[in-house]
Amino acid sequence: MRPALARTVMLGEAFTLAAASAVHGGWLVAGHAHSQARTAEAVIATVLVFAALETWRRPAHARAAAIAGQGFALLGTLVGLGTIVAGIGPRTVPDVVYHVLLLAGLTAGLVWTVRCRPD
Repeated sequence: MRPALARTVMLGEAFTLAAASAVHGGWLVAGHAHSQARTAEAVIATVLVFAALETWRRPAHARAAAIAGQGFALLGTLVGLGTIVAGIGPRTVPDVVYHVLLLAGLTAGLVWTVRCRPD
C-alpha cells in the first residue's frame, strides 16, 4: 500500500466533509443549516484527518489506519443517508447527490485499501 496515496485520498474526503459541514453550519450557503448534519460531518472529517496523519506518523500502520478511518467515514455516511431516507435529516437534491457520491468515493477508497498489499 502506498501511504502517501491513502493519505491524499483521505484528506480529500475530509475536505469534502468539512465543506459539507460548513454548508450545514450556514457558513457557505444560506438556507441549508442543520446542526446535527454539521456536527456529524465535522466528526467524520476529523477522524479522516487523524487517520491520514497516522499514515504519516506510523507508515507501518498506514493500511490499518486507512481502513479504520475510511470504514468509520463510510459507516457515518450510511447513517447520514439513512436519516435522509427516514426524513430526519436534510432532504434536498444536493444532499442526496453528495451522499451518494461520497459513498461511492469512500467505498472505492476502502476497497482499494483493503485489496492493496502492505509495502
